[in-house]
Amino acid sequence: MGKFKVAVLVGSLRKESINRRLARAVERLAPDTLAFEHVRIDDLPLYDQDFDGDYPAQGKRLKAQIEAADALLFVTPEYNRSIPGVLKNAIDIASRPWGTNSFAGKPGAVIGASIGATGSALAQQHLRNVLAYLDVAVLGQPEVFIKFSDGLIEDDGRIGNEGTQKFLQGFVDRYVAWIETHRKAG
Repeated sequence: MGKFKVAVLVGSLRKESINRRLARAVERLAPDTLAFEHVRIDDLPLYDQDFDGDYPAQGKRLKAQIEAADALLFVTPEYNRSIPGVLKNAIDIASRPWGTNSFAGKPGAVIGASIGATGSALAQQHLRNVLAYLDVAVLGQPEVFIKFSDGLIEDDGRIGNEGTQKFLQGFVDRYVAWIETHRKAG
């Protein structure tokens, strides 16, 4: 079995993003059969249907990265009880124009962290609804809603809590199996 290329979309642009830390933690726990590529979304113009005739270079790059991936990992914070606009914009660009949805048929997972008690649960539910429409086969369980606190995950992805590490390892194991199952079927 070869490597599976995973496109990682982190919905936070913040330099010290806790969701970027969470993505790195998942990468550290994953087997070497997964190769992670962070997809840049901070330079995308706001989606405009006028692009459908001639996409800007950043949109073409985004679509190509998604299309080249075997699987998807969405790591989202929660902004005002939903997904960040920058992440929704990237999804809108990569799924358009009609008939050229770059996400279709790919296995994916949705995880997130927040300093709040709900750990991005509502944002994840909104994102799952969008991804279902876009024909992404999203892993249902385990759900990963991390209530972030200082020292939980370092900048490089090292996890400072044994329980969190065990939980995330369980997620990673299920995610790998999900990718393998869906890529064989595809």
